[in-house]
Amino acid sequence: MKTGRVILAGGSGFLGNILSEHFRAQGREVVVLTRSARPHAGPEQPRECSWDGCTPGEWTRELDGADVLINLAGRSVDCRYHARNRRLLMDSRIDSTRVLGEAISRCARPPGIWLNASTATIYKHTHGPAWDENGEIGATPEAQDAFSIEIATAWEREFNAANAPLTRKVALRMAMVFGHGRNSVFPVLCRLARCGLGGRMASGKQFVSWIHAADLCRALDWVIEREGFTGPVNLAAPHPVTNREMMATVRELCGVPFGLPAAAWMLEVGAFFLRTETELIIKSRCVVPGRLLADGFQFHFTQMREAMADLLARTSG
Repeated sequence: MKTGRVILAGGSGFLGNILSEHFRAQGREVVVLTRSARPHAGPEQPRECSWDGCTPGEWTRELDGADVLINLAGRSVDCRYHARNRRLLMDSRIDSTRVLGEAISRCARPPGIWLNASTATIYKHTHGPAWDENGEIGATPEAQDAFSIEIATAWEREFNAANAPLTRKVALRMAMVFGHGRNSVFPVLCRLARCGLGGRMASGKQFVSWIHAADLCRALDWVIEREGFTGPVNLAAPHPVTNREMMATVRELCGVPFGLPAAAWMLEVGAFFLRTETELIIKSRCVVPGRLLADGFQFHFTQMREAMADLLARTSG
């Protein structure tokens, strides 16, 4: 049984909860670094330690002797990209990565591996062949993604520059994660379908890269256990689908025969009132897990339909 300590920085959200449950089930001690730490977590909860994501503090002691550090910190991209939010989006990622690197450099026994969140959005908008880890990086006016690319590249640049010679570093270029819980996109898609709004979005031709939460956890185990695995890794299922295909699958599984489509101008209006950005929908993210597949990793959920059916079955159960 695995017992080494796992540190989840910024681990109080959707992904943090999934990973905390996963590692605790393995018998590992999990420590969550969060701005809203509870002083006395119950036996069914991970231990929490207060941090602000930008300055050293008592939390740095948790890193010394830890096996695994996973940094998930960063303000949610589900917001309007005005000046204040742009600053928060950038600073929350850069500052947390920087201060974790500084803390590691001072550890007597630094963590064996540091997994730092990144994003599959880093790749160029495409309707062509899928990008693996060697894919082209850059912004496309059609996708309105210049700021997102700026964040993603600055984030990885800060991570790569961190002085941690005794710690293996892996950048997690994550696609959309399908799971249950707060801030998960899957329940939102189901609600849209059941309200009759489950049609294609914009052209519907844009690709969606995704991964089932269970495969995300298994892929992280895989990376952690392989001592030579460093650098960026795409955390995405092998078969991205178009937005049109995704919404048709959601409707089918939810038993809804028809869904109203949303034209691009409708998305712009909706995004304004929902305080979000249309880029999250219109950018074509066509990403495959080149390194994981080459290394022999086998996904449990390779097709979106089977992944969604599994999640719906768990909900029904």
